[in-house]
Amino acid sequence: MIGIIDYGMGNLHSVASACAYLGLPALISCDPDELKTCDKLILPGVGAFGDMEKILRESGLDQWIVKQVTEEQTPLLGICLGMQALFEKSYEFGEYDGLGFMEGQVIAMEPVCFHEQNKEQILPVPQIGWNRLHISTDFPLYEAIKEDPYVYFDHSYYATRWNPADLAAYAQYGPYVVPAVVIHHNVMGCQFHPEKSGTTGLKILEWFGREFMR
Repeated sequence: MIGIIDYGMGNLHSVASACAYLGLPALISCDPDELKTCDKLILPGVGAFGDMEKILRESGLDQWIVKQVTEEQTPLLGICLGMQALFEKSYEFGEYDGLGFMEGQVIAMEPVCFHEQNKEQILPVPQIGWNRLHISTDFPLYEAIKEDPYVYFDHSYYATRWNPADLAAYAQYGPYVVPAVVIHHNVMGCQFHPEKSGTTGLKILEWFGREFMR
């Protein structure tokens, strides 16, 4: 059973629907007693980091998640804002502590000018739409997704100063190298939305549900 953590922010039902489509049993809950019965956890997220941090802290879910992951060794998948929560800090309209499972800090992408194919372009922020994954050959899904490596992003902040050993895939967005899939021990993060990313996204979600940390 996969527990989808409900803290009031995120595409909960989209993630649950994707799990149902894949035949992965899942429940949506904010109750730690219910969630601790699950074999794996998903932390979704859409919105501002500060709002998420406040809700998790005031509800006590932040410390509960840390305990489940570090002491109980429960596998965790963070999606979009939920992935950003896996890092040490975010500087989205302030300075906020993340869950600290991975090295890294979350900062803003700026609409910078850059040159591509001898043309000056202005990078639109946020990044909304499909982008290509550049996949590590060490990632177990490399062969399965290398022919169709496109997934759906919707974000204006991204992680920096991450540990290269944690990087499974990245996306190039103008001058930015965006960590797209990160894995550290029993924690995995996707900056894109696997539940909205067609066949490739569903393969990644299914791999987490069936194979990750088996």
